[in-house]
Amino acid sequence: MVWKAAIVLIYALVIIVIGIMGMRRTRSFSDYFLGGGKVGPIMTAFTYGTAYFSAVVFIGFAGNVGWNFGFSGLWIAAGNAFVGVLGVWLLLGPRIRRMASEYQVATMPEFFARRYRSRFLQLFAPLCIAVFFIPYSAAVFIGLSYLFTATFGVEFGYALAFMGTFTALYVVLGGYRSMAMIDVFFGMIMVAGVSILMWSTISAGGGLGQLTRTVGEIDPRLVSAVGPPGWWPLFSLVFLTSVAPMAMPQLVQKFYAIKDEQAIKVGRWASTVFAVLVCGAAYFLGATTRAFLNPESAPAAFADGRPVFDALMPELLTRVIPDSLSVVILLLILSASMSTLAALVLISSSSAVKDIYADIFRPNLSDRALTQLMRLASAVFILLSVILAWSRPATIVAILGVSWGAIGSAFLGPFLWGLFWRGATRAGAIASGVGGLALCLGLYATGTPSPAAGTIGMLASLALCPLVSLVTTQPPGELAQG
Repeated sequence: MVWKAAIVLIYALVIIVIGIMGMRRTRSFSDYFLGGGKVGPIMTAFTYGTAYFSAVVFIGFAGNVGWNFGFSGLWIAAGNAFVGVLGVWLLLGPRIRRMASEYQVATMPEFFARRYRSRFLQLFAPLCIAVFFIPYSAAVFIGLSYLFTATFGVEFGYALAFMGTFTALYVVLGGYRSMAMIDVFFGMIMVAGVSILMWSTISAGGGLGQLTRTVGEIDPRLVSAVGPPGWWPLFSLVFLTSVAPMAMPQLVQKFYAIKDEQAIKVGRWASTVFAVLVCGAAYFLGATTRAFLNPESAPAAFADGRPVFDALMPELLTRVIPDSLSVVILLLILSASMSTLAALVLISSSSAVKDIYADIFRPNLSDRALTQLMRLASAVFILLSVILAWSRPATIVAILGVSWGAIGSAFLGPFLWGLFWRGATRAGAIASGVGGLALCLGLYATGTPSPAAGTIGMLASLALCPLVSLVTTQPPGELAQG
């Protein structure tokens, strides 16, 4: 146990040192938020992948989806890799880079404001980010804290306090520059970790064939193309987690920061291979939980005979991973989550400080003051996320479903149509964003599962923008008041 703690401490010190290095090279808001706009393809590929896949995937989604859907959960991995990663890099990446240059924007809310010339969207977009990214970050903190509890036996609250403090030190110091520098290291740890996970789990299960047969004997539907819940819940999960990244601000930001379009062409393949390895391994391992865990053999992962979904994967990892390698898996989840948290914190703080405070209320704010306020806002955002995580309001999947569903419903229609169709109007964008978000939250409030509510809201967002745009016109002027 002592040696594990020592390795984690060394890991933490390395990241803090890199954070200090990044701070010394951070001289402007552009450096802090976008790494100066000069980040290369491989570094961007890793920072995109590590921001996409975190403890939410490995702990929450893998356990919940794997237990309920079995091996059909691999459809989610395929959608994430080939739609959420390759599709975004191939179809959206170059266009995002060009439009960012054309409109001279550094954030998604700025793009909405200038593309549609709307003060309403200039305020609506950052408010959505500020509100719905806090539960997303809380979900990541919950997943990490569960893993620390299972590995070291510390109480959930202490694990959460450690992770919050560590994240604050890492992000507040160097911003995107530090994150980009460390994400290649994170990505390598994740590739090594998933390789160990796959080997250990298959070996513990008696080989791939035997492991598959064991799961199939429990319920044949767990090894079928569509798991027990049916096609609509599976489609909702695939759509939500694969299409929402097309309008997730923390992922879109990567293309604002990348060096040029040639870097996008190089980075898309590295990012896709990384996604196939990491996401495929996560959902495969989740599908094996029924082969290893039950209320009698693993009481810590069950309550009244029912699985505690967020505890399934930590319990599985402690059973199939040799003790000598367990710290690598801890670093795997930690690496994935640190990058995700850093991306969420930067986007949320920029929404509050730059998109609302500076752009609307203090347009003449100095670059130095803007960077300092970003650091302060980052610390506040982390604190709010930790407080919400401490209350554990719902399962990780439910929290993430609400966050991703809400952001996707609010942004997907306005962003995609705004990128690719000059006919998209201000009225169409507002109807798309507000209508999609209202439908998503309304469905969730009436008891619709969060992935389904998010999927329906996103589909509505995509449909409303062109429908309303066809019967309205874009107002003239530099920035319309609506």
